[in-house]
Amino acid sequence: MTLEDLPSPETRRWVASRKAAVVAAVRQGLLSEEAACARYSLTAEELDSWRSALEEHGVGALRTTRLQLYRAT
Repeated sequence: MTLEDLPSPETRRWVASRKAAVVAAVRQGLLSEEAACARYSLTAEELDSWRSALEEHGVGALRTTRLQLYRAT
């Protein structure tokens, strides 16, 4: 994976596959958490929620329409 494989920094529509790519880039050390948040205008909490959802439930949990189903209570 390279920076060219990642979503554009201007991305405004976050589909599950794009979220998963950003999480994978952070996991693999391609981007630091801080760099990913700055590049995509994300909060640390938002990136962390993507990582948690992906780890616990897979890519499907990153779909906006599924948030309530997978949200921790």
